[in-house]
Amino acid sequence: MTESKPRPLISVQERLRDQVAHALRAALISGELRPGVVYSAPALAADFGVSATPVREAMLDLAREGLVEAVRNKGFRVTEMTERDLDDYTEIRALIEVPTVGRVTSTASSEQLEALRPVAEEIVAAARKHDLIGYLEADRQFHLTLLGLAGNAHLVEVVGDLRKRSRLYGLTRLDQRGDLVSSAEEHLELLDLMLSGDAAAAEDCMSRHLGHVRSLWADPVADPATGPEPEKPALRLGAR
Repeated sequence: MTESKPRPLISVQERLRDQVAHALRAALISGELRPGVVYSAPALAADFGVSATPVREAMLDLAREGLVEAVRNKGFRVTEMTERDLDDYTEIRALIEVPTVGRVTSTASSEQLEALRPVAEEIVAAARKHDLIGYLEADRQFHLTLLGLAGNAHLVEVVGDLRKRSRLYGLTRLDQRGDLVSSAEEHLELLDLMLSGDAAAAEDCMSRHLGHVRSLWADPVADPATGPEPEKPALRLGAR
């Protein structure tokens, strides 16, 4: 019998860096880390209860994704996005996702589409439970898995990158207004239209959904320079 090749061990440091990166992304999405504000690795490390090294490494990962930028001798600034940036991201997503949904409607099997129903229901459940991170993670899984049915891995990668760059700020306020529930329910509507084989209606639904998401992005966020002092991030490490 051929001896199996030993798998490389994942170091504790690598796992810790990934956990920190995950927690930082969650803080960015929820608005705990504010755009334009500079955060130092030692200060964040103190919040996490870890050394500064995994925090710096995690921040460098986020910098490669365009979420933060390094500020010499100070730390990392959360990248600010303009209304034009958000419009551009939405336009690109629409150009990709709307026709892809139409194509997948015509080519995917009912079994493949039905497999997405538990994820769509998870999105709605998370929105109703005010589980903001759970909502966004399930939303990401739904959209990227759906696009993956088109069989183009590069397309999925591009949309995944756009989603990271166009994260939501101040999501807590949107949740309190109840907007997330209506957005979540659009996933089930989209799935039902695709299962019915109505490609045109599915494309219209996806276009409307992306427009709805863009309107969520447009929610005003106080300027840290003129508005209320940003709250101290309630950062914590946890399971993915």
